[in-house]
Amino acid sequence: MYNFRPEIKIENASKACYGYSEINAELKSRIGALQSNVITIECYPTLNEEELLNKLITPLNPTLIINALELFYDVKTINKMIERNITDDRIFGLMSHHSFEDFIDRQQKQALDQKIKQVHTIGGRVVIYGVGASLVYPADLLIYADLTRWEVQTRYRSGTYSNWQADNAGEDSLRMIKRGYFFEWRVADKLKKEIFSKIDYFLDTHIEGEPKLIDGKSYQAAMGQIAKQPFSLVPFFDPGIWGGHWMQEKFNFRKDEINLAWSFNGVPEENSLILNFDEIKMEVPANNLVFSQPLALLGERVYGRFGAEFPIRFNFLDTIGGSNLSLQVHPKTDYVQDVFGANYTQDESYYILEAADQAKIYLGVKNGVSKAQLMTELTKAANGEGSFPDKELIYQQEVKKHDHYSIPGGTIHSSGANAVVLEISSTPNRFTFKLWDWDRVDLDGLPRPVHLIHGEQNIDITRDEDWVKRELVNPFEVINKGPGWQEERTGLHELEFIETRRHTFSVPVIHESHGSVNVFNLVEGEEAIVESVDDSFAPFVVHYAQTFIIPEQIKTYKISPYGTSIGKTIMTIKAFVR
Repeated sequence: MYNFRPEIKIENASKACYGYSEINAELKSRIGALQSNVITIECYPTLNEEELLNKLITPLNPTLIINALELFYDVKTINKMIERNITDDRIFGLMSHHSFEDFIDRQQKQALDQKIKQVHTIGGRVVIYGVGASLVYPADLLIYADLTRWEVQTRYRSGTYSNWQADNAGEDSLRMIKRGYFFEWRVADKLKKEIFSKIDYFLDTHIEGEPKLIDGKSYQAAMGQIAKQPFSLVPFFDPGIWGGHWMQEKFNFRKDEINLAWSFNGVPEENSLILNFDEIKMEVPANNLVFSQPLALLGERVYGRFGAEFPIRFNFLDTIGGSNLSLQVHPKTDYVQDVFGANYTQDESYYILEAADQAKIYLGVKNGVSKAQLMTELTKAANGEGSFPDKELIYQQEVKKHDHYSIPGGTIHSSGANAVVLEISSTPNRFTFKLWDWDRVDLDGLPRPVHLIHGEQNIDITRDEDWVKRELVNPFEVINKGPGWQEERTGLHELEFIETRRHTFSVPVIHESHGSVNVFNLVEGEEAIVESVDDSFAPFVVHYAQTFIIPEQIKTYKISPYGTSIGKTIMTIKAFVR
């Protein structure tokens, strides 16, 4: 049974608090014991600050309440300062290297300092809350109220929330996500990393009206525990104009929706973890694990190369009963660095998890097609001067279950209808240049944006049918085998930094970390079990199509068929950084 809400039981932790009544009692006790005068509630952008004010802050009976918005320049000034990062484009911006400190109004900072000092002289209590609250004044007690990026995006779509210092509730959600991705999440995560070790309490605010609180020591210990064991993230599902129905049927899930196009199930940057503190379950951004335990999670080599950033991404694309993805290309490395300020590009591969009859992949151009010919036809299609002649210009191949196709940046590609793809890619997830979208509009009724200027500069026209067949199609190579098991190298292409291995087995298989965090999916079989070879972690059971992560500090481990799969042959796909 696919696990939609995987939990991690946290050992030896303090009891978490649930609900505002318990949380207020805990904070009042802590404040009294410490004689705290400045209580700071730092918030991730798009959090419901009004609820915090009414339900958490006001009952603390502070002498002075300060909203951190008072610290910063006004909306107009900030928009001007980040204009270059946000751009006029609906999708793409330029990575911000700002910090919140760049937007502090120094006169306002001095005025707030004076207010707080005046309260100190009479022995009063100050509560500072909001995005950037920890920058207003040194905190005696620091609380971090958190959200995952997927929840943030859901709130953008609701039409009732704004980006930070934007006053843009109800704006096109793609533009709001762009502002988040290229600007506010960058500066918010930078601040979070700076103060992470100083936080006294972490507050889960994902479900409005149902907060959970845990002390910082227990939270930090939980991060350390997770970095020593296998775990799964909470998957996020989303419909799309091309979406299918396989996930709805296979998982018996959200059948009332128009479709499910995506499942993001291995993306710590956006997914969450559920921490079970003695039956109180806190949902936290999985990125917090990366920030707090980068060396243990990623390994020394990967951390040295990427920093505190998880470089591997797993997700599903479901087009069974749906339609083709857009025809698209990802940028080459020098382009994404020079134009967008990203560190590396979105190389990827398509592993075919399921395929119906006549399912196909679009990959590269046909032999003899020129860049000029291709761009002429794409431009005509973008201008409404007829449909793009994909059959004449794009190489197409029928796919079958368990095929694997590498897609390095610069390669035109698309998944056709009637397939389920396990997309294994590097983490930058924003840089898809749509070239043609089959003459359709999106679920919001607006044409899906195409980016021919970016696309033209990144399409490698030498990646034609002959090159694709030779370099990208099913690059399986048996590298090890024994009685009841076989290991194959199956990409990715030598231009890409991710290595993938497929294991086919009916008996236990010993795995090595290869000096990198390992990301897995059970692509065949109902159940498997991951076990320690030295009893350093508890057995971890996974089910069909479940993505799971093995931290690098687990150097050696064992995976076996389990439950109903005992005696049967099953398969995993494993990714790590070369």
